[in-house]
Amino acid sequence: MIASTVRKPLFGVTVLAFSLFLALFLFPPFPFFSDPTLTFNSSLVGRLEIWSIRRIAEWRPCNWWLQPQLNALPAQTNGYIRVDCYGGLNQMRRDLCDGVGIARLLNATLVLPKFEVAAYWNESSGFEDVFDVDYFIQQMKGFVEVVKELPIEIASKDPVRVDCSKRKGQFDYVESVLPSLLKHGYISITPAMSQRRDRYPLYAKAALCQGCYSALRLTSTLEKKALELLQAIPKPFLSLHLRFEPDMVAYSQCEYTGLSLASAKAIEAARVDRKPWTGEMARIWRSRGKCPLTPNETALILEALAIPTNTTIYLAAGDGLMELEGLTSMYTNVVTKSSLLSGEDFTTMHGNTKAALDYYVSINSDSYMATYFGNMDKMVAAMRAFKGLYKTLFLNRKAFALLTSQGLKGKELTEALWKVHRDDFIMGRGSALPDCFCEFNL
Repeated sequence: MIASTVRKPLFGVTVLAFSLFLALFLFPPFPFFSDPTLTFNSSLVGRLEIWSIRRIAEWRPCNWWLQPQLNALPAQTNGYIRVDCYGGLNQMRRDLCDGVGIARLLNATLVLPKFEVAAYWNESSGFEDVFDVDYFIQQMKGFVEVVKELPIEIASKDPVRVDCSKRKGQFDYVESVLPSLLKHGYISITPAMSQRRDRYPLYAKAALCQGCYSALRLTSTLEKKALELLQAIPKPFLSLHLRFEPDMVAYSQCEYTGLSLASAKAIEAARVDRKPWTGEMARIWRSRGKCPLTPNETALILEALAIPTNTTIYLAAGDGLMELEGLTSMYTNVVTKSSLLSGEDFTTMHGNTKAALDYYVSINSDSYMATYFGNMDKMVAAMRAFKGLYKTLFLNRKAFALLTSQGLKGKELTEALWKVHRDDFIMGRGSALPDCFCEFNL
C-alpha cells in the first residue's frame, strides 16, 4: 500500500518534468526579434514566432568537401572547356557550378564561362562584370585549373559546341563528352538539367562545391554597392523573395480570381500559347503546389507564422511584381533596392547585377523566406547554411492550396499553416541541397 501511494506522485512528477523539458525544447524563451516596438496581430497573442522554434536537424557543408583534397590534379589536362550559361543570374550560376564539376570529372582546364546576352532578362553583363575573376581562379587552385586566356595554338579557334543541355538523369559526361574534348581540345557545353551529381566521384563533387559556394565573390564595385544597400536596411529584417510577375504566373498555367484589371491583362499578354488549366485539372495542379502565392496569400502565411506586422521586409524581387498592395496593406515596412539606392550607377545596372544585389542582401539577412523554390532560393538557402544562418524558410504552396481547398478559414487556417511550417522549419526542409551539404541531427 505504501509503495503504491509513493509511485503515483513520482510518476506525476516525472511526466510534468518531461512535459516542461519538451516545451522548453520546442519553444525556448528567446524570440528572434528583440526589438520591443514590434507588434503582433491581436488575434495571434500567445502564438510564438516561427523563428523561436528550436530545430532538430540542420544542413552543414559535408566533411569530405572541407577536408584537404582527395585527389591531386593530374599533371596533364585533357583539353579546355568553356561553360556557356543562359537565363537569369542564378540559373547561370547553377550552370557554372555544374560546369566546374564536369571540368574536374573530365580532367579539363576550365576557361572563364560565357554569360549569354539575353534581351528577355534585360541582360548584357558578363561573368567578369559580376564576379571577381582573380578570386575565383585563386580559390579553385587544387580543385580545377582555371585560365583567363587560351594557349596561342587554340586561342584563335572557336570551341566545338557539344550539346548536352537537354539531356536528363543518367547523362554520362565521360562517355558522351570526353571523346569530343580529346578530339578537338577545346569545347563548350551547357550542363545537362537535373543531372545525377551523386554519381560524381568525390573529387569532382568537391570541385563543384568549392566553385559554387567558396569561389564566387562579387566584384569590388558591385560588393561595395551591395554593402551600401545592406547597411541602408533597418535591422533586424526579413528578406522575402516574392514571385508574382506576369511571366511567372503565365508559365504556371494557373488561374486567379479577384486580380486587378491591369494584372489580368499583363498575365494574358504573357501567356502566349500557355493557356491556364481549367476544371478538375486546375484543382489538381493547384493542390500539387504548382501555383505561385499571391502577395496577399503570402501576407496571410506570414501572419500565421506570427511575423510582426511592422517587421522590416526587404523585397528581393525583380521588376513587374503584381498585386503588391496585398502584402503592403498588412506589412507596411516593405523596402526594395530601388527605394533605398539612388544614383546613375544603380539605374544603369542590368538584370544580373541587380539580381546580385538581392542575392547579397538575402544571404546576409537576419532571416529569409521565399514563396518559390527556384534557382535563387536554392543558392541563397545553401549559402546561408554555409554561413551558419539557419533562419530560412520556404512558404509551403502545396499546404496552402490543400488547406484552403478544404474550406479552412480564420483561426483554423492560421493554426494549420503554423503547424505545417513549424514542422518544415524544425526539420530544416529545403535549407540546402544534398549535393554539398549533409544533414546533422541536433
